[in-house]
Amino acid sequence: MKLPKNALVAVADGEILKLYRNTGDEGSPSLTALPDADISTSNKGSGGRHQSSSANPSDSQQDEDGFAAGIAALLNKQVMGGKVDAVVVIAAPRTLGELRKHYHKTLEAKLVGEVSKDLTGHSVADILKAIASA
Repeated sequence: MKLPKNALVAVADGEILKLYRNTGDEGSPSLTALPDADISTSNKGSGGRHQSSSANPSDSQQDEDGFAAGIAALLNKQVMGGKVDAVVVIAAPRTLGELRKHYHKTLEAKLVGEVSKDLTGHSVADILKAIASA
């Protein structure tokens, strides 16, 4: 996929979000890391099917769902605030599924593409390679 100039690239999993901006152009993209964002995890998303119980005492799945919902809220706010014209989301498959549930229509319209892959611990070169091959 082509990465437009100034596009926002969000790379996420259930616990980490890295944001980048394409400071290059569409022909030769260059990702610049943005400061870490403060993600609200208060929205537990679709956690109804992941309730904690004595049989499943872990809250980790609910925490991951809440983190994904917080990422979507941040991206929605940025797009609706006019700060972003193009977005690429790269996320672990389960996180990407949860993110999609929370996309606003405005964000969906600005979404250039998605990559269902966990690249949070990878280099910028690996991220650019995944975008180019998508």
